[in-house]
Amino acid sequence: VLLLLFLMPLSAMAVSKADADSAYAQQNYQEAIKQYEALLQNGVSSELYYNLGNAYYKTSDIARSILNYERALLLDPSNDDIKFNLELARSKAVDKNAVVSELFFVRWYRDFASILSVDGWAKCGILCFIILILCLTLFIFNKKSKTKKIIFIFALLSLICTVLSNVIASSQKEKMTYRESAIIMEPSVTVRSTPSTSGTELFILHEGKKVTIKDDSMKDWKEIEIEDGNIGWLPASAIEQI
Repeated sequence: VLLLLFLMPLSAMAVSKADADSAYAQQNYQEAIKQYEALLQNGVSSELYYNLGNAYYKTSDIARSILNYERALLLDPSNDDIKFNLELARSKAVDKNAVVSELFFVRWYRDFASILSVDGWAKCGILCFIILILCLTLFIFNKKSKTKKIIFIFALLSLICTVLSNVIASSQKEKMTYRESAIIMEPSVTVRSTPSTSGTELFILHEGKKVTIKDDSMKDWKEIEIEDGNIGWLPASAIEQI
């Protein structure tokens, strides 16, 4: 009896996932959204966020589709399907992403870091560390100078890979923990110079626009920044963190 009680939640989740996929396939997108949202209450995954983003896109809810694609990409940064659908949803938004110039090595590092997820980089770091230990062991006990040089090179490369993997994993973990980015959820919102409705109107943002939260200390207002460097305050209710 206890075993059956333990297995019931897992079974229910499996049925709900199947029901959500079935509802989506039958173009019952509102029901699919309801099912995927319920599943995410029991545990997040890139697949669920991706499917939920697809369902919202089908209902023309661009802001929520972008939000869920972004969440899916955060968990699985190398997934090309998520990237493609995210760009497709962004193309439907009123506010387009500004082209920001950046140094080539910054772009290279970002692209390189997106090859694996945080778990993937953590596992890579562990593997490289094991190889490093093996290389050091062989280096100590090997008596041939030529062989020791080769082993030393492999040990040095393993050390670099270990450090780099841990740095990237730590950086991705920090992004997942603090979640400084957010999506505008209202049709339009006025960004002001101060955290008050009496503040000077600076510019207007529309639903689906991605922003970076600069000041999260206030409950009702958030200071945000967009990619072109413009900064201002908007109501906390107008955005949802990725």
